[in-house]
Amino acid sequence: MRLLFPLFAAASLTLSACSPPAFAAEDAVKAPAAARAAHETPGLKVAIFSGGCFWGIEGVFSHVKGVTSAVSGYHGGSASTADYSAVSTGTTGHAESVRVTYDPQVVRYDQLLQIFFSVGANPTEKNRQGPDYGTQYRSALVPLSTEQTAVARAYLAQLRRSGLWSAPIVTRIEGNARFYPAEAYHQDYLYLHPNAPYIAAWDMPKISALKAMYPAFYSPIYKRG
Repeated sequence: MRLLFPLFAAASLTLSACSPPAFAAEDAVKAPAAARAAHETPGLKVAIFSGGCFWGIEGVFSHVKGVTSAVSGYHGGSASTADYSAVSTGTTGHAESVRVTYDPQVVRYDQLLQIFFSVGANPTEKNRQGPDYGTQYRSALVPLSTEQTAVARAYLAQLRRSGLWSAPIVTRIEGNARFYPAEAYHQDYLYLHPNAPYIAAWDMPKISALKAMYPAFYSPIYKRG
């Protein structure tokens, strides 16, 4: 069943980064619970998610119970070009990404995937997310274990069968390359700048959708760092 949660429409906004000046936020889609649950051993785990501008993805995961850390950064390119100005050209191979540390006894990897595709990223958009265009804004899963890889593959296959999206699923699984944390001013950007035009129009509705769709996983406390 496709459940839509209206987000927020905005236009003619002047932005400092991550987006052109005019856009409209998309609807959130209630992604299905994973048929293939993650079987993870006790102890903190780490996974990487690429889903457009890292501000919003970091913000979403920072409000999820069981997530102990969400760090914005760059995945898929080299150290020499792992900086915002270079990555923003779309020529470095990096994707804006978020490294998530979580406790699987509170929230499993498959549940993070469900949240990610429900309120974080649209899996049908190739080399873009909403207002943001370029290879650096591609949606990708970067599993860091054999179990995560199996769960990610199964879940993407499940999404393709679900029929929730009219366009093809283009999110891909990428191999683990080195993750480079982004500059300090990008970290906790949503928390520090909730009224910035881009955040207010594009990312805060994701937090509202998270709270509405997943109240059992939503934490009103933003986990910084």
